[in-house]
Amino acid sequence: MRRRTTRALLTLVVTGLCTLYILWQIDVEKALRTIAHADIAYLVASFAIMAVTVLPMAWRWQRLLAAKGVDDRIAWLTRAYFTAYTAGQVLPTSVGGDALRIYETSRRHPGNGGLIAGTVLLERALGGAATLSLAAIGFLLAIGHYDVGAYLWLELALVIATVLLAVLLFARRARPLLARFVPILRRLRLERWIRPVYEGIHGYREHVALMVGVFMLTVAIQAVRVLAIWLAGKSVGVDLSPRAYYVMGPLLFLVMLVPFTITGLAFRESFFVSFLTHLSVSPEAAFATGFVFFLVTVALSLPGALILGWEAARRAVGPTGAVASAGKRR
Repeated sequence: MRRRTTRALLTLVVTGLCTLYILWQIDVEKALRTIAHADIAYLVASFAIMAVTVLPMAWRWQRLLAAKGVDDRIAWLTRAYFTAYTAGQVLPTSVGGDALRIYETSRRHPGNGGLIAGTVLLERALGGAATLSLAAIGFLLAIGHYDVGAYLWLELALVIATVLLAVLLFARRARPLLARFVPILRRLRLERWIRPVYEGIHGYREHVALMVGVFMLTVAIQAVRVLAIWLAGKSVGVDLSPRAYYVMGPLLFLVMLVPFTITGLAFRESFFVSFLTHLSVSPEAAFATGFVFFLVTVALSLPGALILGWEAARRAVGPTGAVASAGKRR
């Protein structure tokens, strides 16, 4: 209870500080006018990119599951992604959506909970590695073109951290080192949760071709999704080359993974303001870019909400329909 209270207070503090930073930087009335006059065509195109790329993500997950003997339909896995986006609007960012995917898929495949959790976390690890591969490219693209200071060095540090994480997860020689943390995990009662997930991820070292293929696919998906952010900026009149977003986008994807605030509210917009103003974009337009991209992600949760609503309606009507049919037979 105390931990939850502390976390809630920290979330409120971070949200409040980010909100104060935004209010200090922007003219609120001007920012709202910019948002109100956003070009809908660009926003629709941004949404289309985010929605269409769900299908290859579901196919990627299907391949990872199939490699471990868990078979499921691409339609259901796509459905799981969309409902996860819906959950992410209520639960803490993408982490909440991942928890729903693990829970629902584990119910469909009893006894494979650790493996399924491992595939979802492996997807996240691949996504992070792909994102940071783009960050490395963005780092090179920015040199001599954009003065975004500490952000470049942060990207470089994250790339190095990703390489180290990959070694820990997949290298056999890292297992003795990780074993030293087992007593601590046991005392914290976390070992029985973490061990099957780690083993599930580590086991993919035997599927080199699959890992290379899904990694390359993930890089392509992330590269296309960066264009969705660029289109969000175009919708509010930010006239920057996609190059700038390939510098900023990877960091934004990582920001969206961490539940600093509720659904990333204010923290995400602060990031846009801080980054884009270094590129001579007005604070109001930078804020508007972040906010309309947030609206795109909210729109991405609507298909999942409709699916969950339809399924709930079917469950509610099902027994009634059965009773009604039985009454007619009598």
